[in-house]
Amino acid sequence: MTIPDLTRDDSHDDPAPALPRVVDEQTWQAELAELRRREKAATRELDAIAAQRRRLPMVKMPEYTLEGAFGPIRLVDMFEGHHQLIVYNHMWHPGEEFQCGGCTYFSSQFTRLDFLGNYDARFVIVTQGPIDEALAYRNRVGNQMAWYSTANSAFGADVGAPPHGGFALNVFLRDGEDVYRTWHTDGRGVEQVTHIFPLVDLLPYGRQEHWQDSPEGWPQGEAYAGWPEPEDIARWYGR
Repeated sequence: MTIPDLTRDDSHDDPAPALPRVVDEQTWQAELAELRRREKAATRELDAIAAQRRRLPMVKMPEYTLEGAFGPIRLVDMFEGHHQLIVYNHMWHPGEEFQCGGCTYFSSQFTRLDFLGNYDARFVIVTQGPIDEALAYRNRVGNQMAWYSTANSAFGADVGAPPHGGFALNVFLRDGEDVYRTWHTDGRGVEQVTHIFPLVDLLPYGRQEHWQDSPEGWPQGEAYAGWPEPEDIARWYGR
């Protein structure tokens, strides 16, 4: 089944693809309260997970030199004086005009990151692409994050994002000149730092992907069917 384009026009007489059952206010409040109990339990579990994450040991990193907009830069200098650094390793396909759609989709949502300074932290992108090509792509899709290249460094491969490999999310802690790796995830683990899917999961139809547990008759299609293409993102950002 093809996911309907619900933004196709502004008419108000087109029927919805599917409808939840209609109940009275009291019944709805009761069922909402039952769901809320599970939501609160999940929130407490996420708090416990974050507490465990803060107690993880760490691994000391060797020295790395990457490439930035102004030339070679040491990993320790990418912190720009902060003690914590979040790095998203963006997939890269040599010679392609538009890079990984999922990575572009993920990184395009971060347009305001200055608030991290209040938490003594910074968030950057590192990719295997040559720095000139990486910065050109950053501008092409309207990305707002600082980009660095690990094309001439083992850094990407050492943190789970080798050449021709996947994406990764890593966190580092600086103690003086020493840098430590404190956390890593990939795959769907990256969803926890995005607002995209939490917003979509609030909707009655959810992500509309076939793997999701939805009522019979709900609109569902292939995985990733609702994801925009990099060309779409570039257009949305006026590029």
